[in-house]
Amino acid sequence: MSPWFDAFREAVMALAAEGYLPPSLAYGFAVNALLAGLIAGPVLGGLGTLVVVKRHAFFSEAVGHAALTGVAIGILLGEPYTGPYGSLFGYCLIFGIALNYLRNRTGLSADTLIGVFLSMSLALGASILLVLAGRINIHILENVLFGSILTVSGMDIAILAGVGLMVLALTVLFFNRFMVASFNPTLAAVRGVPVKALDYLFVMLVTVVTVASVKIIGAILVGALLVIPAAAARTVSGSLKGFFMFSVLFALTATIAGILIPMELDLPIPSGAAIILSAGIIFLGCAAIRAALPALKGDAA
Repeated sequence: MSPWFDAFREAVMALAAEGYLPPSLAYGFAVNALLAGLIAGPVLGGLGTLVVVKRHAFFSEAVGHAALTGVAIGILLGEPYTGPYGSLFGYCLIFGIALNYLRNRTGLSADTLIGVFLSMSLALGASILLVLAGRINIHILENVLFGSILTVSGMDIAILAGVGLMVLALTVLFFNRFMVASFNPTLAAVRGVPVKALDYLFVMLVTVVTVASVKIIGAILVGALLVIPAAAARTVSGSLKGFFMFSVLFALTATIAGILIPMELDLPIPSGAAIILSAGIIFLGCAAIRAALPALKGDAA
């Protein structure tokens, strides 16, 4: 554990003990959860703007589901049950890159190819898990599927921080070129933007951040945190900058709320489900505001 992390945890626990922060943060595991959320929320929210613009929501869901197969392969190969990151990153990167490669060369629509790859991946994962049924604790699979942010370790946070920093830096660096390539690939290519290379880079960014966040939000739900905050931000923002900033804010808010509310109210809800429900409430609120705006303008007229 790094000194800065220890200092952060001690400071948060001290503030919670003195009543300045929610009481649940007086425990080390809760601070680990909070720190993981502070990292994952903004990264997923920022990258989610590109997922929505590029219409890759189904792809992000597929990568999240593919993580289950990656975990199964890792257990089969003897990796630790609590963090088979080698197989997770390896399998999901192969899954994402192969999917993108065939999408550009088969002429099939993206949703058709994703459906084929996702079905095959889940079938492979289910088969391996059945073979390993006697060696697997069912709670491990529950954590993979729905997330278990309260069991996040220092290693998990370090991996998430490293991946998050890289993904956020590359997203900000190439954001304008990603946008141009998404809105008008032909114009982008004429202007010298490497559209195909950026497409592969984007696929890899979505894949690695999804895999790094699986333990927090769960394989089934991690794709939703890429999509829902960005969808909410798009309904209320009037510029690309606002779109990006609102998406980051909404994802961060949903993550913190999903972590703290179940602990404070002692609710038996998985962390991933609580985070996505919080994001869903934000989306419904933004959608209601957007729907009410034309009526309000009409009243004013």
